[in-house]
Amino acid sequence: MEQQKQDRPDNKTIKVWKHHLQDEVDASFLYGVFAGLESDPKRKDILNGLAEVESRHVIRWQQMLATYDIKVKSQRPTVKARLMAWYARRFSSTFPLAQMLGEEASEVKDYLRLHRDSTLADVKEAALILARESAQHTESLQELTGTSDEPWHKIKSGGMVGNIVYGFNDGLTANFGLVAGVIAATSDVSTILVTGIVGTVADSLSMGASGYLAAKSEQEVYEHEIEVEREEIRLMPDLEEEEFALIYAARGMPEEQARELAQEVMSDPERALAEKVQTELKIGEVHTSPLKEGWITGLATAIGAFIPVAPFLFTEGAAAIWISFTLAMLSHFAVGGARSIFTGRGLFRSGIDMFAVGLGVAGVGYLVGKLLERFFLGN
Repeated sequence: MEQQKQDRPDNKTIKVWKHHLQDEVDASFLYGVFAGLESDPKRKDILNGLAEVESRHVIRWQQMLATYDIKVKSQRPTVKARLMAWYARRFSSTFPLAQMLGEEASEVKDYLRLHRDSTLADVKEAALILARESAQHTESLQELTGTSDEPWHKIKSGGMVGNIVYGFNDGLTANFGLVAGVIAATSDVSTILVTGIVGTVADSLSMGASGYLAAKSEQEVYEHEIEVEREEIRLMPDLEEEEFALIYAARGMPEEQARELAQEVMSDPERALAEKVQTELKIGEVHTSPLKEGWITGLATAIGAFIPVAPFLFTEGAAAIWISFTLAMLSHFAVGGARSIFTGRGLFRSGIDMFAVGLGVAGVGYLVGKLLERFFLGN
């Protein structure tokens, strides 16, 4: 008893444990609801099986908390779980099942982290078992939802070309609205130029810094996900080997040969990790450095932002205003068309949408400029 009191976890850890218990209560409840709604016998059996395992998880957490003399209230499904159940009964369980896949994926990461960080032997053991069973649950849910890959790894990258397009678009739109507002307030070319150039510099620095921080964060995500995968290979070699066999079989390799190759790959943890990084996480060996991505994004922003300012360097009056307007609107249409590469929309429609956005921003900027002129300079 003295040992239990000495090893009793702190309040933060207790809160985490209770959170896991509640998650398992919600999962058991929801799988039971989904099973009751399912007409297909095979899918119903899978869901009933998941509900039973989650019920065992609830008992495991209750026992764990009791071992350390931590009292818990009677556990009932949360409002969120009840809403998901209502949605499934009223409409379909497709969306809630997809949400559950995300929940199970999150649990895998949480339990692996708990196994790694806990200093209590029984907690480490329980966390590893729960991580493995949650990973198996994701496989069952993937079968039900028709998805693949390990969903607890979330790797996304916008790409350098995408950053250039969006940086250019941001600079163009923001500075076009700024210049339109200044034109409405004054016809002084020097004022327009100073404001436009300052806006260009400020916007490009802001976007460049954002690009740098985004790339740095993405790099950190890559490193974290690789470490998670390394832990999985170490802690769940049987599941990882089976997944390799499935991947190779999906590529057309005979099942027996796929299993042999999977076993061979898993015999070398570093080789297994390299294979996982390529085939599952889709992380290449070479990544753009955060610094390079930052200055390229900033430069693209500066070019876009300078377009509505440039005519005032060579001319003035109505001619400069109309040239600036024409160049900016054509550029909006062009960048809208370029964005269609990433959005999948039609080039013309995407270009028109961006044209309308640019026109709207310029209009609002002009009206604000007029209002400020009346407020500060009017009678």
